[in-house]
Amino acid sequence: MTTTSPAPRSRPAAATAALWVLQVLLAIVFALIALPKMLGNPIAVDPFDLIGLGIPGMVVVGWLEFAGAIALLVPRLCGLASACQVPLMIGATVLTAVQDPELVAIPAITLVVVCVVAWLRRHDTAALVGLLRR
Repeated sequence: MTTTSPAPRSRPAAATAALWVLQVLLAIVFALIALPKMLGNPIAVDPFDLIGLGIPGMVVVGWLEFAGAIALLVPRLCGLASACQVPLMIGATVLTAVQDPELVAIPAITLVVVCVVAWLRRHDTAALVGLLRR
């Protein structure tokens, strides 16, 4: 008995290009917000001290954001990367709302964009998971 996989869903070329533009912009944003954390910049420590993670937690989150930024640029990984960035951005939005409410729009907008990319790449993520299960 053979199993068939569903036909890949195709999207118009303009939509695919727009999605890649969003992913590149997100990759730049995540790389820029990750660098101060990865380098241990003292200005980035306060939110992590607030939740008890301190410098080690900050550095780990920075490396996760940076890895996600790189993975957003890899066609096979971009869907999974965007899905993995969602919880990080939820945390960033909540922390910013508590610590610096006037700046909460920045992580909130980034969260919305990363959710859109994760949703639009959900079939790619499912295909990757299916490939890994083989």
